[in-house]
Amino acid sequence: MNAEQFKALRHKQFRNYWLGSFTSVGATQLQVMGLAWLVYELSESALMLGYLGAAMGFPAVLTTLFGGALADRVNKRRLLEATSILTFLLLALLSWLDWSGQVTAWHAIAIAAGISIITGFDWPARQAIFPALIEREDMMSAVALTTVIWQATRMVMPALGGVVIALTDTWVLFMLCSLGFFFMYLVLINLEVKAGPVAAPQSTLQQIREGITFILTTRTFYVLLGLSYAVFFFGMIYMQLMPAFIDMLGVGERGYGYMLSVTGLGAVTGTAISGTLQRSHRLGLSMLLSAATFCLFIYLFAAVSYISFGGAYFVALLIIFAAALFSSVFMVTSTTVLQLEVPDELRGRVMGFHAITYNLAPLGALMGGAIAEVTNPSIAVSIMISLLLCLILWILVTQESIRKIDGQLLTSST
Repeated sequence: MNAEQFKALRHKQFRNYWLGSFTSVGATQLQVMGLAWLVYELSESALMLGYLGAAMGFPAVLTTLFGGALADRVNKRRLLEATSILTFLLLALLSWLDWSGQVTAWHAIAIAAGISIITGFDWPARQAIFPALIEREDMMSAVALTTVIWQATRMVMPALGGVVIALTDTWVLFMLCSLGFFFMYLVLINLEVKAGPVAAPQSTLQQIREGITFILTTRTFYVLLGLSYAVFFFGMIYMQLMPAFIDMLGVGERGYGYMLSVTGLGAVTGTAISGTLQRSHRLGLSMLLSAATFCLFIYLFAAVSYISFGGAYFVALLIIFAAALFSSVFMVTSTTVLQLEVPDELRGRVMGFHAITYNLAPLGALMGGAIAEVTNPSIAVSIMISLLLCLILWILVTQESIRKIDGQLLTSST
């Protein structure tokens, strides 16, 4: 990352929020891998992983519509305090059920659904709080630094989680997750957040309609949001089915953790590269080509896992590193474009719709898990990624305004 990408850290409140976010985001990474491992261990079913994905994604998609409207109306810090403490309680419950030997796959799925409901209110508030912590000219830096949290924890936490599961048990992992969210709560209660623009008084449904209207009448938003949704729904299925791929490759808990950590390393590398593209005259073309290249590497991963030759696991690690790099370049650059273009008074709702992106990966796993159940994970991933690649190529050919987004012009407009 270059010096420009660290500018947001000059603001004390953003710096405190950013450092505190490492605990809750790290806990989220552990929670995702721990839930997938626990459900697969209890059921040995790719379809059950699909059900888990649906539970982790679908409730958040629904509640995000209301969470975005709420984030534009209430104190965002208070809202994040509430979501942090509720998530802490649910993870503590899961840890106790696991420790006591009472946990079933359906318990884990039900708690995942509860956390997903909370997430629908949490993520829009996280997106909307930026202007209250920084100056507008530091938005690119704030987006990049926030992305680094997710990618850095993806690099470290899964490997740590694999070691924790191997040496102890999954209940210890969930206990650590709950403590991560409790620490974030402690950070938030001491955070000073300046007042910002609020939505005009109107009903929640009117607020949601206003956000949808803005998206549907702004080409950059409906194309990039649609593509982001597709990347996660169709493209990230390999992450949701990773326990099944690990089984195909013949490695255990630590191999699972290392595989997820390599995706984090690739994503951090992609985030650093994106910093060199944000002022590029060919920013739009770079975004689309990065998404297409990501698809090609996922094809390779599916093939290597299916063949499972000697050393296939190490080849798969290299492929996943490259795939994560290119997906990160797309997500960081596209998110920055949207953050810079959205009006502050609509930020919670519009970026709340963007937050739905991350909930679509588990939903895609429900479709992919069903395909994998009657075929195998490699075929399921190949089918899903083919649909995504067709969409990317269509946008490349037909959406000239997206292909020609100029980073220089975009930056100067702020």
